[in-house]
Amino acid sequence: MVLSSALFETRDEGEILRLAMDHIAAAGPYSAEAGYLKVDGDLVRCPRGSRGHAVAVDRRVRELTGQDGPVTVPGRPWGRALGLRGQEGLHGYLVVTSRSRPSESERFLLATLVRHTAAALSVAFTHRRRREDVLELRLLREERKALQEQLVSVAAELGHQRAVHALMADVAASGGGEEAITRALHELTGLPALVEDRFGRLRSWTGPDRPDPYPEPDPVRQAEMLHAIAREVGPVRMGDRLVALIRPHVEILGVLAVVGARGETDEHTVLALEHAATLLSLELAHLRNLAEVELRLHGELVEDLLAGTDEASAYARSEAVGHDLHRSHYIIVVQWSNRTADDSFAQTVGRAAADVGMRSLLTRRSDHVVLVADDRPDASALYEALARETGTRSGTIGVSAACESLDAIPHRYQEAQRALEVRRHSMERYGTTFFDELGLYRVLGPGNDYRELETFVHEWLGQLIDYDSRHHAAMVETLSRYFDCGGNYDETAESLAIHRSTLRYRLKRIRDISGNDLANVEDRLNLQVATRVWKIVLGGSG
Repeated sequence: MVLSSALFETRDEGEILRLAMDHIAAAGPYSAEAGYLKVDGDLVRCPRGSRGHAVAVDRRVRELTGQDGPVTVPGRPWGRALGLRGQEGLHGYLVVTSRSRPSESERFLLATLVRHTAAALSVAFTHRRRREDVLELRLLREERKALQEQLVSVAAELGHQRAVHALMADVAASGGGEEAITRALHELTGLPALVEDRFGRLRSWTGPDRPDPYPEPDPVRQAEMLHAIAREVGPVRMGDRLVALIRPHVEILGVLAVVGARGETDEHTVLALEHAATLLSLELAHLRNLAEVELRLHGELVEDLLAGTDEASAYARSEAVGHDLHRSHYIIVVQWSNRTADDSFAQTVGRAAADVGMRSLLTRRSDHVVLVADDRPDASALYEALARETGTRSGTIGVSAACESLDAIPHRYQEAQRALEVRRHSMERYGTTFFDELGLYRVLGPGNDYRELETFVHEWLGQLIDYDSRHHAAMVETLSRYFDCGGNYDETAESLAIHRSTLRYRLKRIRDISGNDLANVEDRLNLQVATRVWKIVLGGSG
């Protein structure tokens, strides 16, 4: 009875089995050979008990398949495997052996011990199942709560997604460009939104705290940043920015970012940024496709103009692309040392020209881009715009003289090329050079004709020739003799049969009339060449 009380006070099934095995001798001349508990459908041996015949006993217990039965153990004339059963089924086995055959009373006591053990196991099993049910119920409640929270979160997420889709769809439907997309992204996230081109120059900013001036990009750091972002999937944190690539295909066109996203980024911000980047990629890809079509149409027309084409056809085609060829035009040749003259660079030149207000047609050649512009470009505006677009100042621009007719375009194209080549081979090789400012280099270049020589002479000696004609003077002849004598005053005065002081007066008048200084090396060289051409090629005529 004491043992029975101890069994029922214990809630651990293993401990119940160990108590029964330890006190089996209270029922008679018995020994507990082995004990088993049923765990997850399998019989697990209790650590207590004899290990000498464990394998044979284990095999025999499993052969009984839940029934009671005899067990043979050497040296023990009597042995039984007794099932420990409850309403729930088999809880385990108690294997008992005896040195002698037990009497009826001893068998009764053993049976009573087995029933009490089985009942105690049933109680422990019931308690365990109840604990497991309580725990499972708690887990189910927690799971239900988590699912409810997740459902609320999903509902909120879907609502945010619908808001993002709706706003971005409105932007797309309205044909909004970069400004509209950054404005929508700012509305969705509450953070400043910006677009930079692939070189790191700002294209659009919506929201507060815009840096002024915007920092100049570092080409090396910019390339490293783009490479790092390209290796990841989705937006990437860069300092206080969350950055997404604008990449419709393989080529990176720029980046879209929100500023001030410190710490753990909100999923809504990531979602809005991803949608905006996708929309902007499609928008820029569409614009690029349009630009490529426009570039091709412009290119075909410019190629025909450079080669010489029918005027009526050229005028009609220029009107079709929205350009007026009836005005005076200038041919502009652009070459950049770090850029090949591909479609991308041609589009860059086109954007830069549009940014500075130039109306032009455009094509590309093997190593340069050609513009046919309807106005004389500013001396530095186009170059500075291209320097910003390309991120480097290592570029050269050549500009022809004014072109008054379409048939003169091929010749003006040669002028622009000559201006570019002169600039490239000068000490200051980068910048813009105008053909009509080349001076002597216009004459020295290839392809000159008689008219070009006349133009050069008129530019440098025209005022002196007019003065001589009006006053029957000999200023040009005096200047020519002065150069022929190597600038020697005495020899020049003697060859002209005038006094030295008269020569000084004439040279002073030449400076006053022409505006050119004989002490200036460039002026002196151009004037000397002009007098030689005037005398030898033009025969000294006015």
